[in-house]
Amino acid sequence: MAAAPPPPLNRIDAFWHDGMLNHDTGWGVFGFRSDPGFLDVLEKHPENSDRVRNMVSILKRGPISPYISWHTATPALVSQLLSFHSPEYINELVEADKNGGKVLCRKTFLNPGSWDAALLAAGNTLSAMKHILDGKGKIAYALVRPPGHHAQPSRADGYCFLNNAGLAVRLALDSGCKRVVVVDIDVHHGNGTSEGFYQSNDVLTISLHMNHGSWGPSHPQSGSVDELGEGEGYGYNMNIPLPNGTGDRGYEYAMTELVVPAVENFKPEMVVLVVGQDSSAFDPNGRQCLTMDGYRAIGRTICSLADRHSGGRILIVQEGGYHITYSAYCLHATLEGILDVPDPLLGDPIAYYPEDEAFPVKAVDSIKKYLVDKVPFFKEH
Repeated sequence: MAAAPPPPLNRIDAFWHDGMLNHDTGWGVFGFRSDPGFLDVLEKHPENSDRVRNMVSILKRGPISPYISWHTATPALVSQLLSFHSPEYINELVEADKNGGKVLCRKTFLNPGSWDAALLAAGNTLSAMKHILDGKGKIAYALVRPPGHHAQPSRADGYCFLNNAGLAVRLALDSGCKRVVVVDIDVHHGNGTSEGFYQSNDVLTISLHMNHGSWGPSHPQSGSVDELGEGEGYGYNMNIPLPNGTGDRGYEYAMTELVVPAVENFKPEMVVLVVGQDSSAFDPNGRQCLTMDGYRAIGRTICSLADRHSGGRILIVQEGGYHITYSAYCLHATLEGILDVPDPLLGDPIAYYPEDEAFPVKAVDSIKKYLVDKVPFFKEH
């Protein structure tokens, strides 16, 4: 009988609870709960439970499964939510739940079961961070829904009710971490997280996103390069709006030219990676054309930065990703990169996607020139 393979040197502690599947976002068209009357087949809301069910299953039954340990947690307490959110906003959510639900903003519905799921998402994210802070593991992944990075201290936005990553960052700061970096690779601007730390110099928020601008009263932030922070936080919010179709090589260039030098200068004691697979080549909500190789490369870069600055400590928080199958594949690739496995564990069903990095490179160079001229913090020492 052949000897069993040795256990992997690195592991990811994944935090998940089935109760998060009970957030039912309904049916309609394009995220709206409406029927135009001339379509025979309506579609599920993009942020539906199927997308996350596939993420869970690929990590439990895919080739990465030996590297994953599973944990669950209890719902967050309302008192814990006040570290990031205002009491008035939390009261609004509690009352909406008591009254059977509420449309909080465009395409963002708090339905029966949604509030309990949101508390579980926050609770599992906080438990994942505490797991790292207590020295029980170095890499933890909060596989959660509803997502959170658009939720601002006092308002819901973009499918998000509670800012899971923001709550975890607050916990890290309150537990003694002096500097925390948040790198958000969801295709949409991480406006809620940046808003929560906009005047802070102990949190560096970096968002790489599609150049979509503001989308209404719930999302007043533009995600442009000139949103740099305020007061003590000036220079500690870094937006990287990328042109549509940026692709693997464009993202790699942005990471190398912008993210890496900023993080190197900041020297974080904790790294938070906010992941959304809606930057992928086939996502219905994004146009950025990343493939599994691109996500794998981003994971490796984050792993290298964490090894140099935070003792390898990384919290990963799930956000978007709306292609039911390819999002799961891209998640698998991201975690392969975080683990720095030498060879891909899972092949890409696309295998090839044409891209031209010339325009993204020009965009990144322009952003870098702006930041170097305006923000002393970004200058290389």
